[in-house]
Amino acid sequence: MHSVSNHAGQQVPLEQHINSQLVVRDLALQDYTTVWHAMQQFTDQRNASTPDQLWLLEHNPVFTLGQAGKEEHLLFPGDIPVVKVDRGGQVTYHGPGQLVVYVLFDLKRRNLGVRQLVTLLEQVLVSLLASYGINAYAKSDAPGVYVNDAKIASLGLRVRKGCTFHGLALNVNMDLAPFSRINPCGYAGMTMIQSNDLGGPQSIAEAKQRIVQCFMQQLNVATLQHTTGLDWQND
Repeated sequence: MHSVSNHAGQQVPLEQHINSQLVVRDLALQDYTTVWHAMQQFTDQRNASTPDQLWLLEHNPVFTLGQAGKEEHLLFPGDIPVVKVDRGGQVTYHGPGQLVVYVLFDLKRRNLGVRQLVTLLEQVLVSLLASYGINAYAKSDAPGVYVNDAKIASLGLRVRKGCTFHGLALNVNMDLAPFSRINPCGYAGMTMIQSNDLGGPQSIAEAKQRIVQCFMQQLNVATLQHTTGLDWQND
């Protein structure tokens, strides 16, 4: 196995060195389909030495329907577009004021299974909210994160070539009304809430900063590279 020197001059395995790095890509407000296709391209083009990335962004209003999604959970989408996508899960809503974090990880290199990654994402969210004194938790039968049986964050993933894309969505400070046009994640009557109303992160900028810290702790990441834009080939 190849090895490299770390910042302390010690020889460490190449995989361990790559796993200690994380690229954080801040994409601001984006059209859903553009970013979805970019995630697919990134995953197809990455190789064994490509550091894992987190893409942090907001989306223009959109309903997305997962691979097993049932049309019956779209109650009355109205003027909000519906996009059928290649992630797991049912239907959800994305819009301004919701922090979306796309998780572009090499699972094999990190020695993670899909269930372990879901648990890790849930723990990131739980620890983020716990730092504000909010008692959030995951449910074994309904992926996502909840507070008092109301949903504050959703999860949906796709694995291709042992690598993940899609990720999580945390409701921060948004218009929650569009959730009433669907059965969120396939659950009729599911109450959706947001951190702004619970004393948690009040803005997307605050939530971005805190969630990156939580990812660093969960992944034992030592080195962050911050960047913007979708042109990863010129990083």
